[in-house]
Amino acid sequence: MKQAITGYHPDEEDHWVAELACGHNQHVRHTPPWVNRPWVITAEGRAAMLGTRLNCKRCDEDEEAKGLAGR
Repeated sequence: MKQAITGYHPDEEDHWVAELACGHNQHVRHTPPWVNRPWVITAEGRAAMLGTRLNCKRCDEDEEAKGLAGR
């Protein structure tokens, strides 16, 4: 489920974590060649991505669990 980025904070290892509109968090690492997110390196880059929608796996899992519980 797509959710907008509303903010960021560093984790205990100084990796950036996006705060999503749903209340969940998601790491947004720049670890080439696997993940290419150079925007996460600078404050300007992170600010430019506010409002961008990321797929929230926790919301997807919550929706799936609701569907299974309703059976």
